[in-house]
Order: sequence, then structure tokens, then C-alpha cells
Amino acid sequence: MAPYIDAVVQRCLEFIKYDPNYNYDSDDDMAGDDDQDQAASEGGDAEDYSDDDDLSWKVRRAAARCLEAVIVTRRDLLAEFYRCVAPAIVARFKEREQNVKADILAVYVALLRQTRTLPNAEPDAMEVEESPVALLKSQRGELVRACAKLLTDKNPRTRQEALRVLTELLHVLPAALGEQLQPLLLPKLLHCISEKQMPSNVKIDALQLLQALIDGHAPAILRPCLAATGPVLVLAVDDSFYKVVSEALYVVQKLVVNLRPTGERTVFAEDERCVRTLFGSVLGRLRVADIDQEVKERAIAAMGAILAHFGDRLADELPGTVSLLLERLKNEVTRLAAVRALTLMAQSPLALPLGPVLEQAVPILASFLRKNHRALRLSSLNCLHALVLQYGGSLSGEHQLEVVRELAPLLNESDLHIAQLAVQLLTSLTRLQRRTTLFRASPELLSSVLSLARSPLLQGTSLRAMRELFVSMAESGDPDLAAPALVQRLLLPIYEPSSEMRQLPGSLAVHKQAFHSVAQIVAALVLTDQTASGSFVSKFLQDLAAADSTDSVRLVSLLVLGYVGKQLDLSGFDVWSQVLRALDLESEDVKSAASFALGCVAVGDLPMYLPHLLREIQSEKKRQYLLLHALKEVINCESTRKGGIETLKPHLSTIWQLLFSHCDCPEEGARNGDAECLGKLCLLEPEVLLSQLQKALSHASPLFRSVAVTAIKFTVVDHPHGIDTLLKSCLGDFLAALTDADLHVRHVALLTFNSAVHNKPSLVKERLDTLLPALYVETRVKAELIREVSMGPFKHTIDDGLDVRKAAFECMYTLLDACLDRVNVFEFLSHVEEGLKDHYDIKMLTFLMLARLATLVPGQVLQKLDSLVDALRQTVNQKVKSNAVKQEYEKMDELRRAAFRALNALLQIADADKNPVMSEFLNQIRNNKELKTLFESVRRDSSEFKMDTN
Repeated sequence: MAPYIDAVVQRCLEFIKYDPNYNYDSDDDMAGDDDQDQAASEGGDAEDYSDDDDLSWKVRRAAARCLEAVIVTRRDLLAEFYRCVAPAIVARFKEREQNVKADILAVYVALLRQTRTLPNAEPDAMEVEESPVALLKSQRGELVRACAKLLTDKNPRTRQEALRVLTELLHVLPAALGEQLQPLLLPKLLHCISEKQMPSNVKIDALQLLQALIDGHAPAILRPCLAATGPVLVLAVDDSFYKVVSEALYVVQKLVVNLRPTGERTVFAEDERCVRTLFGSVLGRLRVADIDQEVKERAIAAMGAILAHFGDRLADELPGTVSLLLERLKNEVTRLAAVRALTLMAQSPLALPLGPVLEQAVPILASFLRKNHRALRLSSLNCLHALVLQYGGSLSGEHQLEVVRELAPLLNESDLHIAQLAVQLLTSLTRLQRRTTLFRASPELLSSVLSLARSPLLQGTSLRAMRELFVSMAESGDPDLAAPALVQRLLLPIYEPSSEMRQLPGSLAVHKQAFHSVAQIVAALVLTDQTASGSFVSKFLQDLAAADSTDSVRLVSLLVLGYVGKQLDLSGFDVWSQVLRALDLESEDVKSAASFALGCVAVGDLPMYLPHLLREIQSEKKRQYLLLHALKEVINCESTRKGGIETLKPHLSTIWQLLFSHCDCPEEGARNGDAECLGKLCLLEPEVLLSQLQKALSHASPLFRSVAVTAIKFTVVDHPHGIDTLLKSCLGDFLAALTDADLHVRHVALLTFNSAVHNKPSLVKERLDTLLPALYVETRVKAELIREVSMGPFKHTIDDGLDVRKAAFECMYTLLDACLDRVNVFEFLSHVEEGLKDHYDIKMLTFLMLARLATLVPGQVLQKLDSLVDALRQTVNQKVKSNAVKQEYEKMDELRRAAFRALNALLQIADADKNPVMSEFLNQIRNNKELKTLFESVRRDSSEFKMDTN
């Protein structure tokens, strides 16, 4: 169909104007359209046309729907559509037949929705000439004027579609209507809301447009409109239909936040008058107990926003309103909304007088931490933390202990998000009072904290929160929680493992990842009192050197010395030689930790230690891999530390030559470390070093070429950098390795391509026409890369191309979010379809891609639904062999679940359930008890996830 798209669009644009029996006024401003529309609408129902013999409206309607289908399925042609189609569509807003007019407006809605889903990765995307967004910007004036005239149309459907066009316009260009708000647009919009006879769905769409206006425009633009907007919102809040009321309350909430953003001290008189008017209306809704659940929640949220942003101007009404919110807090139906409203008020910089609230609210909030409702527990933790930070001085010791007793069960790795919030709350409580008895009041609390600190899952923000907790405990003044005591307790399972762990030769006392989290916490405790840190360092050096130390003790000692060495200069201790000796120990884990520690210690005194490290790399071929990793740690730390770049520059040439000499090392781990170092060094001197890296692409050795391509991956960082301009001109040479003769080089080129698309899509967008064919080639199964290996009486099939295919599909998945507007979706879908029949790992990835595509480009997915559903059915119907082991059954179950998640996403597309192949597959699922149970479980999990997210 692609070659005929231009011709189809041109014919549609001709036929959308086909009306031989009617003489339209040629004036561009459509001055007479209102009268014509009224005359047409007075003639009867929308389906009753003025002339029974005139069927030309069917031609125009079919042309509009055909244009909509083309726009929905060819997002890659959006710029062309804005140049050729958009002006013609706006000109046809004067259509005389109401149903055809609604379809024409729907075409523009589709165009805006496709523009809205364009990736926003580039900061200057709005300014690119001839881009869809820039073209829309140039046409918005004519579009808004045309829509404003339609807001007075007597036909409700026409008004509704015009409102949707303007709402979608604001989703693409949030501040698009500021210049035309008064007097062109706002009076007509408010009339749509306030008119008593107006259908409810029109009122709802008008309120949604008003909300989009508020979100996208500054208070200075909205302030002149408040006198007219406030009374209309009051009318909407008092409407008889609950959905209109709910939408109006949401608009009130948005308006209040917009008029006085958090931290703004100034209050304008017109703002205060408007808010007082809205406050009375919302308070009336808040007092009514027997209203719809949605209205209750929206009223509570709106009141929370009003008090959080204007509470200092409503001091007289505050006590009574807070009492009402406390009543809602005690109600099971409204408690979650009330918790969120109280959180807003507690976080307000207005420092509202909420002292009386603490007496009643804190015990209730603490009791919510025992509930199974996850969203309620999360919101309660946030609320309690906000209250402690803002009103901690008014919080009695009894209330503090009441909260602390509820925290211990939450401090576990089963839900790290809740555990992190609990740790942050506990940290704030610990800092609140020195020499506190919090941990004595709840004996199991400290053991829960220590257990969570040793969790292998603890990392990122959770680990940072845990470090802060231990530091606050050490600084609390409690002798039982002093740094030495806490260090001893943390390390107890490592220094004195259980009898079961002692009986396992070569095993570590705790999980390998847990050593890093424990070491970071211990290092943070050591650094709390730098005067006593020397004794800690000496102790860990003794433990490292002791002949009877276990691998676990040596491992944690090295990691602690490394994390401390990053912050302190340890040149006064015999650290360097001892860590070097640890590189020769038997345990691989200990050697890896020694490599890390060596790099960290070097960072502490770079002028002294870096020359030693470079000499070691040159002379010690046996330990080269470990020493290169130590150098990588140095480069990583110094490239991000202020002044670190200047410290490295004198040694830059030596380091570069040293790294280049190891590019053809046969050990893959050493090559990867080498590549990362080269890439990070390029960021320091891009003008000099990038060209040298580029020359390596023509090297005869495929190992050398793979290092050069991998190195460039580490130059594509996720923030603006001076190297970006140079990369844009030369990245194509590195990505040309996608067609390299060597399989490994192609693999690393795919990984680099993926990194570039993820971090800086602007670097590759213009090259996609040449890169995508090479990418798609790597998604195919290649028979020449499949071999059989004999293992005794059995034969095992090995696919050497599997890793390359996985990398290719991962790159395709990344393209969905960053560059989908530059991709031919139908060609893309054909390769996804092939992936649905591939290896287990690739199937799992393509199921995710299919679910994402169903959201991003539902129209195109709908056209290929037959073949996609067939591929899903093959997976679901696949049987496990009778002699299969447990792991194979588990893999099959995961595959089916992933297939059903993709199927559930497909069912969200409009009319997907009407597809014959889909209907047949759904009937098969319903008739199979096992499949039906599994599918219902997946749909239920999906619904719960959406609820939690909301």
C-alpha cells in the first residue's frame, strides 16, 4: 500500500469537498456557517438530511474516514500530513451535514493524537523546522478560530468534537491558547459548562479542556479569567450528575495549585476571592455523606489542595475543615483520599497549624501500616514522614513509639519500596530526639534493620536510605548505637557464620551482593568520626592479613577499605601492598574485591598511587585483568569528581597507550574493561582521542574492532556533553560495524546502537534509513550459525546467533520509545511476528514489545491482528514433553503468562474483540479450564497493577 499513499490522500482531499448540490460561501472566515448549521440542525435529527436524493455526504464521510485511517497507520508521514492535509481539514470545518462534520473533526483529533505520542527525547524537538510540532505551531491560530466558532453550534456532537480537538491541541502544545483565550475562546467554553440544557458529556469534555488550559498556562494568563471562571465552576460542582461534579472538583484542584504554586508567598486579591468562592462550594460537597464514591474522593483531594496552597488565607475555616477531614480519615471508604489530602497539607510550606491533628491522626495513620492495602500503607508512610518533618517538635514520645512499633514488620525485602519509606521515616524519628529510646521500646526493630541491611536486594535509593539511617543511629548519642557497636552487629554473621555455613567449603557467609551493601554501610559509619577512623582501618587491614581469616572476612575487609579509601587518604597505612597481595589469593570473589579496593584507594591519593598502578599493569601480565578493573574504577571516579579530570590529564597519554596495547587481549572481561576505560577517557579529551578510536575500526583484528565499537558506547551519556557534536558526525562509522563479517563485532555494534538510541536518539535518528535494514537482518535465525554438539549418547543444539538476535530485539524495543516516528511500523511488526516464534528469551521480549505497540500504534497492530494472535495461540497451545523437568514446566508457565499479558494488551484496542481469529482464540481459552484460570489471573494482576500505579 505504501507506494499508493500519496495518491490515496490526494483523492480523499478531493472527495472530502465533493458537494455538488450546495454552494458554500467562499469567505475563509466562514461568516455564514453558524446560520447554516442552525438551519441544518433545526431540520430534525442528525441522521435526517435536507435532501433525500443527495447522497454526496456519504462520499465526504468515507473520504474523512479513509484519511483518518491513513493518519493512524502512517505516523512516519506526520510532517507531510500537516503540510497537505491539516489545512484542508480545517477548511472543511464548515461542512453542512453534522455527522460528516463530526467525522472531519475526528480526523484532526487523530492527527493530534499521533503527534502527541511522538517521542520527546530531544530538548530542541519543538524548534526543529518542518517537524510536525513546528508545523502545528504555525497553523494553530486558524485552527483555534475555526474550533471557537463550532463551540456555538447547536449540535452537541459538533461541540463535543471541537472541544476534543482543542484538548488534544493542548496536550501537544500546552500553552497554545494563551493569546486567544480572551475574548475568543473562554466565554464560549464557559457557556458549554454553565448551560443547563447542555448534555452531560459535552460539559465533561468542556471541563477537561478547562483543566488542560489550567495545566498549560501560567497564573498571569489565567488571572483575568477568574471572575468569569469561578462562578461557572461553582455551578459545575453543584451539578446533578456525579461525573460532571467529579470533573469540576478535579478542575478546582488543578486551578488552586496553578494559582499559587508551592513556595509562592504572594497572593493576589482576585486569586483569594476566587478560592474563597470555590472553598465554600467544595466544603458543601465534603459535608455530604451519601454522595458517589468518586465525588467523595475528588472533594477530599480538592479540599486538601485548597488548604495546602491557601490555608493561611482561610485560618478561620481551617479547624472545622480539618475536623471534617479527620472524620473522613476514620471512614474505610474515604480514608485513602483523606491520607493523601493530609499529606499535601503537612508538606505545605505554609506551616499550617495542624498540632491538634497529630493527637487524633497519628494513631490512626500508624494503624494503617498494619493493613493489607498496599496503596494505603504507602500513603500513610508518606503522610507520617511529612508530619514528622514538619511537626516533629509537637509529636509526643508516646506517639513516636506507637509509630515505631508498626515499622518493624515493614523492614523486609519482600517490598523494598515500602521498606525504603519505613527506613526514611525511622531516620527522621531517630534525628528528632538524641538519646532516644525508640530502639529499646521495640526490641525487634534493630534486628529487622540489621537483617534488611544484609539483604542482597538492597541497592540504589534503598541502600542510600539505609546508610543515612545507620549514620543517624550512630549520631544519636545512644551508647548501644555507637558506630563500633553497630559495625560489630552488622559484621557478626560474616565473622561468626552459622554452623551450616561453616560446613560448606568455599561458600560465603552471606550472599555475594550483600557484602557490597554491608561494606557501604560500614564505611559510612567509619566516616562519621574521622578521628576514630584510623583504628577501623587498622583493624580491617589486620583481618585481611590474618592467616586464619575466611574468604568472607577478607572480602568484606577489602570492600570496606575500598569505600573508605574513596573518601579518605589512606597513604599513611600499609594498604597498597596488602591489597596488591590479595590479588594473588585463590578466591575469585576476593580477587575481584581487591581489584575494586585498589582502584578506590588510588582515588584517595591519585598523584601517589596512579603511577604505581600503571607500572603494575605494564609489568604484571598475569594480573592484568584485575589491574585494568582497578584502573577502570579510578577513571570512573575521577571523571565524575570535581577537579578529577585535571588530576588525570598529565597521565592521559600514558593511560591511553597502555589501554590500546591490550585491545586484542583474548580474555573478554579484560577487553570489556579496556573498552570502558577508553570510552570514559574520550569524554575527557574528545577532540584528540575520538579520532584515534575511529582509526581502530579499520584494524585487521576483530577483537581490536570490537573494543573500539564497545568503547564508543561509553561516550554516549544520558546528559548533554561536549562530545555530542563530534559523535553526531562519526557515530555512523562505528555503527557500520552492524554489517561486519565477524559475529562478535556485530553483537557489540548492536549493543552500542541500543545505548545510543536509549541515551541520545538524536545521534541516530537521521541514520535510521541505513541502520534499520542491518538491524532487521540480525533478527533472523541463521542456519549456518546453528550446530550440534555430541554429549555422550545425546546431541545438543547450540545456536551461536542467539545472543546477537537477542541484542537486535532489545534494540528494537528501545526504538519503540525513542524513534517510533522514524520507523515503518508494518515492517517493524513483521519482525516482531517472527520473534514471537523464536527462542524462549526472544519470545518473552517480543511479548513485551507487542503489548507496548498495542498502546502506541493500535491502528497498525489491529491490521496485523490475525497473524499476531496466531503466534500467541501457538505459544499458549505448546505442550511440555512428558519427561520434562520442573524448570521446563515453570518456563512454559511463564511463557503462557507473558503471552496472555500481550493478549490482554491487544484486547484494549477498540474492536479487537470483534476480530474472528481473536474471538476464536478467546473461545478456546474459555473452554479450557487451565487456560481460563491462568488468563483471568493475568487480567486480574494487570488491573491491580494499574490501581497501585494510580
